[in-house]
This record gives sequence, C-alpha cells and structure tokens, in this order.
Amino acid sequence: MMEKKTIKMSQISKIIITDLSTENISGLLGLLSSLSLINRKKVLNIYGIKGLEKYLDFGKKYSQTKFRYNLYFHIFQTGFIAKNKSYYMYSMLNHIKFEFLLFSKEQNGKFYLNYAKKFNLIQGPLYGKLKKGYSLLLPDGFVINGDKFTNKNKKGCKKSLIMYKYCTRNSIEINEESETLQNRLKI
Repeated sequence: MMEKKTIKMSQISKIIITDLSTENISGLLGLLSSLSLINRKKVLNIYGIKGLEKYLDFGKKYSQTKFRYNLYFHIFQTGFIAKNKSYYMYSMLNHIKFEFLLFSKEQNGKFYLNYAKKFNLIQGPLYGKLKKGYSLLLPDGFVINGDKFTNKNKKGCKKSLIMYKYCTRNSIEINEESETLQNRLKI
C-alpha cells in the first residue's frame, strides 16, 4: 500500500488495524521496529481492537525490541476515532466487526491575491472571510462577493469500509451516498 501511494515511513502518524487476523498484523511488529531503526522521535498512534496492545507487548518481549518513540493505543468504540486537517473518521460496531466512515473536509479554492489587491483590501482576517466565500459590505455600500476571489471549492466526500459479510440495516445506511472502499456484503 505504501509503495502505491509513495508514502515515506517517516510520514506515518496513525496505523489502523481492523482485526487481529494474520493478514492484518503479521508485518506490524517489523514496521514498528523499522520505524525505531530510522530514529523516529514522533509519536505514533495505533487504532485497533482489544488484544492488539497485548499482541505487540508479547512480540516486543520475545524479540527483545524497544521502540525509541512513544506508542499510543486507542481501542475502537462506536463513534469518533480520529481527525486530521483533511478528514474525520468514525467507527460503528456491527455484530462482531467494526465498520468505518471516512469524511473528507471541503477544501477551499486558491485565493486570488492580485484580485484582492485591486480592491485595496488590507491583508488579514478579511482575506480569510473572502476565501471561505463570504460576501462583504463595504462602508460605501459596495458589496464584494467572496466567490470571485477563489477557485471553486472542492467538495468533501464520504467513504465507507464495510467489513462484515452479512447485510444489515446499519450497513445499508452507512453505505448510502458513499464510495465503498471494500464491500463484502451478501444480500
């Protein structure tokens, strides 16, 4: 996965493990050890189900490995999991597996600085308001439309990750109006 997206190991800040199957956790201890070998100092957050922390503790003990960075474990619960500057992630328990929703935030278009300078606007909070698309009323009664100062905003999207193979009402509702990343539903 990292090779396809050209993600550097030093850029990893969060790891999400959906279940304790061997295909999900077999290379985790090796990845964490490699991060330690490259002298990582940043905190690493690992999100997973109950038992993952115990698995890693046993793996560290038997391989006599120590990490040079802090690891924080977060156990999945229904609701909000994590956020970044560009997305929010939620989880919901469906029988014995978790299902996930990933919401990307709307991104503002590029601000036309030269166009704003033509109106003799002072740099500061007004630029931020215009970039978000607000209209401003000047003291002389002239209205400045914020949509003219930026490219089109890029809308956010909703993506779902359905892990359970049987169709439930919850799965169908989660899946509505979202792009499905992995779908193993059987109707």
